[in-house]
Amino acid sequence: MKTIFLAFVSLFSITVLSQNTISGKITNEKGKPIAGANIYIDGTYDGATSSETGEFSFETTVTGNQFLIVSFLVYDTYKQEIDVTNFKNQTIKLRENVNTLDAVVISAGTLESGNKARVSVLKPLDIVTTAGSVGNIVAALQTLPGTQNVAEDGRLFVRGGEASETQTFVDGIRVAQPYNATTNNLPTRGRFSPFLFSGIAFSTGGYSAEYGEALSSVLLLNTQDEPDQDKTEISLMTVGLGIGNTQKWGKNSLSVNTAYINLAPYQAVIPQNVEWNSPYQSLSGETVYRYHFVNGIFKLYAAFDSEKFDLNQKNVNFVEPIRTDLNNNNFYLNASYNGTFGTGWNLISGISYGYNTNKIKYNATDVVADENAAQLKLKLRKSFSNYFKLSFGADYFITKYDENFDDNISLKGSNGYDSNIAAFYTEGDILFSKNLALKVGLRLSNNSLLNETNLAPRASVAYKVSKTSQFSFAYGDFTQTPVVDYIKYSKYHQFESEKAQHYILNYQFTKPGQTFRAEAYYKDYSNLVQYDTRDIQYNSFFSNNGSGYAKGLDLFWRDSNLYKNLDYWISYSYIDSERDYKNFPTMATPNFIANHSLSVVTKYFITDWKSQIGFTNSFSTGRPYNNPNETKFMNGKTKSYNSLSFNWAYLLTTQKILYFSVSNILGSQNVYGYDYAKLPDANGVYNRQAVLPTADRFFFVGFFWTISQNKNDNQLKNL
Repeated sequence: MKTIFLAFVSLFSITVLSQNTISGKITNEKGKPIAGANIYIDGTYDGATSSETGEFSFETTVTGNQFLIVSFLVYDTYKQEIDVTNFKNQTIKLRENVNTLDAVVISAGTLESGNKARVSVLKPLDIVTTAGSVGNIVAALQTLPGTQNVAEDGRLFVRGGEASETQTFVDGIRVAQPYNATTNNLPTRGRFSPFLFSGIAFSTGGYSAEYGEALSSVLLLNTQDEPDQDKTEISLMTVGLGIGNTQKWGKNSLSVNTAYINLAPYQAVIPQNVEWNSPYQSLSGETVYRYHFVNGIFKLYAAFDSEKFDLNQKNVNFVEPIRTDLNNNNFYLNASYNGTFGTGWNLISGISYGYNTNKIKYNATDVVADENAAQLKLKLRKSFSNYFKLSFGADYFITKYDENFDDNISLKGSNGYDSNIAAFYTEGDILFSKNLALKVGLRLSNNSLLNETNLAPRASVAYKVSKTSQFSFAYGDFTQTPVVDYIKYSKYHQFESEKAQHYILNYQFTKPGQTFRAEAYYKDYSNLVQYDTRDIQYNSFFSNNGSGYAKGLDLFWRDSNLYKNLDYWISYSYIDSERDYKNFPTMATPNFIANHSLSVVTKYFITDWKSQIGFTNSFSTGRPYNNPNETKFMNGKTKSYNSLSFNWAYLLTTQKILYFSVSNILGSQNVYGYDYAKLPDANGVYNRQAVLPTADRFFFVGFFWTISQNKNDNQLKNL
């Protein structure tokens, strides 16, 4: 018995003596104690929780070198190999996790909408519930700072840039023809219905090295990854009808949307300021097929448009109006894959093809223009840690354009070009802390048509000064092939890429229900195309000696806390911009630029009425125009532009909506500019005609019906 007792005492003594004490203190990087951190030896139950002072202590029976783990909420998990015998009274500093929701976000030049946006300036619904937009994504974006409201055109003009300087991408792949067909002073619309898109990123400058061939801006449209349920959506409108259907099965889903638009009935009831021979008609459709792999998603997106119209337009140079008969067919297809593999790798790849043909008859002259455009895309992204991510990839753009004209009297001709652009880019995201982030990129591109290679560095940095506010700065070089109006004459002339440099300083304040942004910018243009004739023609003398600048301030405020059920935002832009390009005799402000622009958008939900009502007021100061009767170039100024729009969505039932909207309800007599005669009359005076809206007001009434299993979904998001 004595022997057993001694053996037990000996064993107990060895056990006690073999226990080691692990102790220390847990703090953040600034030395402040962290209470409640979990500390333990990996692979054991030995551990403790830090006290209010950050201190901890626990016993362990393991020996030798072991891994100590420390974890706590918004901090990176700490893991270090230690000698358990000697680890006492040690201080462990935890680093804040840079992926927390309140971490810094590089925001200079970028306005985002969608569920995946870290800071969403617009909500997904806003793109199409804005009064005056009538379901047009582009029109809704024109209420944001940095855009110019060029109502006679309808496309996106951003920070002193022409509409051609903005490129549109669907799921990261470029769309060569993102707008409906149009003619002189007849506004167009974006081709894309909001039905299939879940997020939008609108960059007004300083964008990623991933994107090229855009001097001013990129618009990124992201299709839905996963529809919520099977459903059918029916639209009956004063301008046409539409139907959409979504089906899900297994790992697959398919969404289809089609619409027919015909302005003839509307024109018969409410005449336009347009002399239609045959009002605008279109048949369009979009579809997205999705397949979910274990580690990725494949998407196939396709869209088509067939449009036609026939109208007479007065021209100050002719007694009789010019008849324009246009038929347009457009098809766009892209396939993309986004998935992960290995350790921290992400692969994005895609291919697209676009075809666009315009058959136009100007009086007796026939013009047929065909464009075939394709892109191949490959991007790899490696996450080395929470603090460093590296992206690199390549693009290959192929464009073939052919134009044939015949005046059916004596003149026939053809123009066109073949362009191949290969681009390579790399970009690193460095997060020094939750408060400081840096993005540095480089894009290298070679244009076979222009026989040139360009290197474009890009960089942006963001610093968070408090929980609710931060500063960002972005710089970038950008290049773009001259537009088709010039480059189609490349067989006669040698062109160069047009260039721009962006400098952007951004301040952003965000908290639940409120967002404020202030952004100052400067753009330096070089290598802009110039020509020496009144109109662009094959025997014009072209050069790339043009230059220009744009500088300004954009302000944005959004608030949903002021009053229950009220949501509103205010956008203000100031711009000072001049260019010496085209056939300008001197540096001057182009005719699409207004120095001051202001938009006020309100949305209010009236619960008792089951209604959402909205108002949008858009204002801009006068735009310049050139009066040849005066000696100073671009000396004229139009009167200020103002338009107040209203919409009302009434829920007949949860899934049935009656929608009404009217643009310019006050009937403001807006003037967009003036067209002057090419030659003076007998008195030496150049006559003119005003460029006016196609209608004083536009009325829209629609009935929208959703049929789904849960009976709660509706099309309010599509209005």
